Amino acid sequence: MSLDKPPSPLQSGVFFGKTVQHRLVAGLTFTENSYAPGLKLPAHAHEHAYFCLVLDGSYTEVVNGRARTCSPCSLLYHPPRELHSDTFHRKGGRCLSVELDQLWLERARQQSTAFGGPAEFPGSRLRPLAVRLCHELRIMDSASPLSIEGLFLEILAEASRWQFSTSSRSLPRWAETAREMLHDRFAERLSLTAIAQSVGVHPMHLAREFRRHYGCSVGEYVRKLRIDFACIELVRTRAALIEIALSCGFFDQSHFTRVLN
Repeated sequence: MSLDKPPSPLQSGVFFGKTVQHRLVAGLTFTENSYAPGLKLPAHAHEHAYFCLVLDGSYTEVVNGRARTCSPCSLLYHPPRELHSDTFHRKGGRCLSVELDQLWLERARQQSTAFGGPAEFPGSRLRPLAVRLCHELRIMDSASPLSIEGLFLEILAEASRWQFSTSSRSLPRWAETAREMLHDRFAERLSLTAIAQSVGVHPMHLAREFRRHYGCSVGEYVRKLRIDFACIELVRTRAALIEIALSCGFFDQSHFTRVLN
C-alpha cells in the first residue's frame, strides 16, 4: 500500500497567488501577493520560516487540524516546513510575507521559544511597526535597508513579549470564535447580542469575559481593528481618505479623523 508523499516545500520567494512585489533586504525576503475571491490553496509548506501580515481581505487557514480566521492586520508566524492550507473569503486577500534565512531564524530562536511552532499575534500591538515597515518598503531609499532591519528586530521582540505573556493563559473556545468573528467582520455594524448569540453565551458574560481575556471591551477591540487596517491602507494605497474611512466601517471622514485623534 503506497502512502501519499507530503508536497515538496516551496522555495524562498515562492507563494501562491499573484506577486505584487518582491524584495530581498538584509537577509529577509519580502513578498506581497494578492489572492482571488474564493481561492483554495492546497496543503503546502515553505522551506523557510516566515511571518505573514494580512493587508486586506480574509481567509481561513488550517494548521495541524485546527482552523483559524486570518483578517486584516493579523500577523502570523509559520515555522519551516509547516503544512497548512488556506481558503480565501468573498473579497479575496492581500498578504505581505517576510521570510527569514537561517541566520535570522537562529537569532530569533536564541531570544525566545515563541518561534518553535506556529503562532498568531494581535495586530494592535504591532500596528505601528507594521505600518512603518510597509512605508519603508514603499519608498525604498538608501536608508530603508537599515530601517527595515531595525523594524523587523522590534517586531520579533514584541512578538516574543506577547507570546511569553500569554503562553500560560487558557482561552475558552467561544472567546476565540468571537475574536475571529470580529477580525473577519470588523467593518460591519455588529451588536453585542448578535455576537453573543453566534458563540452561544449571554451578552453580559461575553462583555465581562472578553475584557478579562483581551484587556479591552468588544467595542474598543473593533475600533483598534479598524484603525489598524486604516493605517496600513494609508501607507499601502493611494485611495482617498473618505474611501478608506468607509471601507473600515467609519460613518464618514470626520468620524475617522476624530477617532485617530
